Amino acid sequence: MRLDKFLKVSRIIKRRTVAKEVADKGRIQVNGQLAKSSTNVKEGDLVKILFGNKTLELKVLQLQDSTKKEDAKNMYEIISETQGSSLEKLD
Repeated sequence: MRLDKFLKVSRIIKRRTVAKEVADKGRIQVNGQLAKSSTNVKEGDLVKILFGNKTLELKVLQLQDSTKKEDAKNMYEIISETQGSSLEKLD
């Protein structure tokens, strides 16, 4: 599944266009590698997102083409979530 679609379906980022922008600005890593919106994610992948002043690390648990709001959180597990003032791109 494409990264931007996963972020939208799982409701981590509400709009696919916003997910695409964040990825294409170099603010998302998948398994330690910079990822574009078209990067394929699979179960078990580790995703790190720098969004605003928040850094979110999560593990992909399930891939679904669509899901109800209540079930979206079953698609991933948050490993860490930190607030910071840095707006730097991920290295």
